[in-house]
Amino acid sequence: MTTQPHPARRALLRLFLGSAVLLLPACQTDTATTPGPDTTGTPADAPPWASPPTRTATDAGLTAEQRPTLLAETLSSTPADTTIDLPYTYLHLQTWTRATNTIIRTDIRRWRHADGSGREVTRRAPDLAGVDHQPRPDERPLFDHATPTTHRHPPGSLHPYLPEPVPADPTQLAKLLAPAELASEPAYPRLLAGGVIGLATSQHLNRPQRATALRVLARITGITYRGTTTDIAGRTGLAFHVTADGSTTVLIIDPTTGELLAAHERINGSIKPGLFSYVLILARGHTTDTVTPPATG
Repeated sequence: MTTQPHPARRALLRLFLGSAVLLLPACQTDTATTPGPDTTGTPADAPPWASPPTRTATDAGLTAEQRPTLLAETLSSTPADTTIDLPYTYLHLQTWTRATNTIIRTDIRRWRHADGSGREVTRRAPDLAGVDHQPRPDERPLFDHATPTTHRHPPGSLHPYLPEPVPADPTQLAKLLAPAELASEPAYPRLLAGGVIGLATSQHLNRPQRATALRVLARITGITYRGTTTDIAGRTGLAFHVTADGSTTVLIIDPTTGELLAAHERINGSIKPGLFSYVLILARGHTTDTVTPPATG
């Protein structure tokens, strides 16, 4: 006599066998289509949802106008961007400036309060006769041996290049840096480049303000990009040239933070060709008094 399975066991057996039949083709398909180990040494393609690599201002194939615009969109913050609540802004500059037939060399440390008060300490290296001069790194130690002169400024006497806040719109900022009514004149690109330099060498620019200044730089007619270069303090940056009105202005921009590192202008083809100005921005930030430089300075 054959023993019949319990009805519940028969139902369970039918369910199990049906599931096995349904799963078997799927298992076979997975086994057939799953790729084996890559033995060719070629990396697998990136997934379709992967983000494209971020472009940088130093990439090949960009125009001179695109580079500062791209940097404005990707620039990073600096330690000074986080200390804006401290009462004094600080700038440390070294300058070479034409005065008739002489180049004047000056080291400037400036502390400025929002009320226009502050303190400046200047040191002058010996003046150079003639204007056909290119500043060199070995000149910079001369400032360390020069006698310092201190200037104290009462409230309202130490002015920034532009009143704060600096406009966030590049069109508005450009109008403040160079007269818009001169936009069609040959000198306008030179004036606008000089305005960007004057702004950066007079007051601390935070990250959004640096981005706006870079967008103004991108709009200068005739601007060219000359690759990376090194200033006389040994720092590497992007070199932008503006040739207009008988002179060539060079701006060296940090490729990460967008800060102006150095700038210089040379007079071309005039009666007295040669250096017009050279400036290094060595430190910038915020501090608590008119004696102590910022920790990053």
